[in-house]
Amino acid sequence: MARRVSTGWIGGALALALAAAALAAPTEEARALVDRTLGDVLAVLRDKAKPPAERRRRVEEIAYAHFDFDTISRLVLARNWPKLSEAQRGAFVVEFKRHLSGTYWKTLEDYRDQKVTVDGTRAEKNGDVTVRSRIDGERSEPIRIDYRLRPTGGDLKVIDVIIEGVSLVQNFRSQTQQIIREDGIDGLIDRLRQKNAEHRG
Repeated sequence: MARRVSTGWIGGALALALAAAALAAPTEEARALVDRTLGDVLAVLRDKAKPPAERRRRVEEIAYAHFDFDTISRLVLARNWPKLSEAQRGAFVVEFKRHLSGTYWKTLEDYRDQKVTVDGTRAEKNGDVTVRSRIDGERSEPIRIDYRLRPTGGDLKVIDVIIEGVSLVQNFRSQTQQIIREDGIDGLIDRLRQKNAEHRG
């Protein structure tokens, strides 16, 4: 006698399979995006024919294309974000974007002659994906850089960079909260503006 198979069980198994496939798709997409982007960045850094200023400009262009600076700004300012006027929000995003891009540049600049490996992904809450990467070299210690990405407007964008276990968002959040307590949001924006001008030299 043939054994009857529950259509409910089949439907449940199919639903689980589809859910697993849906989960795998963004993680693989995120991994491919980070792998490709890091390759582009390191290609720029290894191009010794170009002066440092030109290489920095190209790295920043790549970061601008793949980082969601609006979301990062909101995460950094946290509870202070709703207190800002539209003008203050716009000014902060502009200056923080320049500052974060410069920080990212300085982190990678010293590792331009080394090998980058994307070696893992992890699904996070809110549909986020963390992509793990490692930069190795013969004459230096490896550096671990992880990227947290979030679906934004149909694309995956970086919303945090974790360097050797330290989240840039959390690090900047603690710094900005202290400055806001001392000097207010306008004081924070002025400090960012001054630092950016100094780094541009």
